[in-house]
Amino acid sequence: MLFTMKLVLDDARLLKEPISIISELVNEVKLKFLKDKIELIAMDPANISMVVFHLLASALQQYEASDEEIVISLDNLKNILKRAKPNDKLVMELQDNKLKIQLKGESIRNFDLSLLDLSVADQKVPELKFNVKVKTNTALLNEAIEDASVISDALCFAVKDGKFFVDTEGNFSKANIELASETFVESSVQEARAKYAIEYLKKIAKGAKLADNVTLQFDTDYPLRVDYEIKDKLLLAFLLAPRVSNE
Repeated sequence: MLFTMKLVLDDARLLKEPISIISELVNEVKLKFLKDKIELIAMDPANISMVVFHLLASALQQYEASDEEIVISLDNLKNILKRAKPNDKLVMELQDNKLKIQLKGESIRNFDLSLLDLSVADQKVPELKFNVKVKTNTALLNEAIEDASVISDALCFAVKDGKFFVDTEGNFSKANIELASETFVESSVQEARAKYAIEYLKKIAKGAKLADNVTLQFDTDYPLRVDYEIKDKLLLAFLLAPRVSNE
């Protein structure tokens, strides 16, 4: 049989962790095997968040592809990749209507993942202009999100006078957290503030498994962009719609 795509990845975690994170937001997705990268761009069913994933060819030990695309269930792929051990090598090949996955370590385990016969529209990442860019430590950000979650189901990211804050307000409680340590703010405005759903932020924040730092971009009542990056290996980015007050 003729294989139309083959990749070999020494560190299975570079695919295992992103797929696990992405699968909490979307399931049936189009996966593109381009010449220089593997790409996934998808919108969650509620049209509140978008995920962008690039696994670069430079991260792979072997990569042979020519603009192939498939539709798969991320839940099924995640369940297979969960079986990968820390030192396993991952081999994936596309054959006929199957994605063949091999985990090579102390044993050699082979899995066949059926492709979905579905039409999934191409998603285009919108062109957004952000006035605020914040780079901070993933652990600090995740703690701030958890702190805010005990007060309300939404929080505000805010920048004022070059400082970055996370705050929220419930019926009887308030929380205000300044992320000062390991936080760098670039802003073309004196002040910006936007509210986002904590339910989505908690899922997005699991990108901390991939990188120690995260980049946030936003503006007043404007979408949020969150980027986790491993240089020359992968990008996992999210866009999240704001909650705009009707008051």
